[in-house]
Amino acid sequence: MSQAVEQMVEQVSRVILGKAQQIRLALACFFARGHLLIEDYPGIGKTTLAKTLAKCMGLDFQRMQFTSDLLPGDILGVSVFDRNTAGFTFHPGPIFTQVFLVDEINRATPKSQSALLEAMEEGQVTVEGESRPLNTPFFVIATQNPLEQAGTFPLPESQMDRFLMRLSLGYPDRRAEKRILKGEGSAGVIADLACCMENTRVSQIQDEVAQVHASDHFLEYLQDILEFTRTSGEFQLGLSPRAGLSLLRAAKAWAYIMGRDYTIPEDLQEILPWVVGHRLRLRHDLGHLSGKKLMDLFSRVRIPV
Repeated sequence: MSQAVEQMVEQVSRVILGKAQQIRLALACFFARGHLLIEDYPGIGKTTLAKTLAKCMGLDFQRMQFTSDLLPGDILGVSVFDRNTAGFTFHPGPIFTQVFLVDEINRATPKSQSALLEAMEEGQVTVEGESRPLNTPFFVIATQNPLEQAGTFPLPESQMDRFLMRLSLGYPDRRAEKRILKGEGSAGVIADLACCMENTRVSQIQDEVAQVHASDHFLEYLQDILEFTRTSGEFQLGLSPRAGLSLLRAAKAWAYIMGRDYTIPEDLQEILPWVVGHRLRLRHDLGHLSGKKLMDLFSRVRIPV
């Protein structure tokens, strides 16, 4: 499988220059049946990454710009009275797709943000008392501007916890930026990209990732990490059992991308900052943790031999 993943990384890297590691992490998030939060400043390439991933996987794609006047019905859909049938007809919202890009999620009010909770957790939405299943696979990619920017509403902890990973693309290095200035990696390249896999293959990969083996030693290492967050006194709150399951799913997906059908501690270390960085806060710091600071803290946890 690693060869197919590298082919996809190569295709996406034609548009998103110099960010191969972030592309692999985004794929791991998707293969683990998770949702992705990309937090960065405008103009970095967050929206372009979402479009490119959907194109390469051959999935239906919808984009929605979140604003302060957005209503939940704008996202989920509404029932409209049809005079011909003398009844109400449901008009689905943009969430009824396979890859749903939510642009600037923290510019919407908490009421509109919460419309995504059921969809992200259960793969369905309830509109006017009726539950409606979403397409499969279903993947939410949300972009978020830093909170210090004007007109933003911070996501509640319950909403943040629904995202398997939080990534930051960051500024390109000088070599990649020079290629961008020369016109490489433009949005027009997306139209020329080849689809790397069939729609049904994506769901098969997600099933195969779930079957990746995790040994008892690996699970004990994972439990040691969870226990460290709860007992070390470094964090305001420890990681929940749901966060532990998220770590396990992401580590299995990373092992699968690396071409293995079993996990090793290095898989967990590779995805750890991106899975728990938005779930943990230092006891004396209100902000979320950086990857380097987080790994420095977790270096205290003994790695099984």
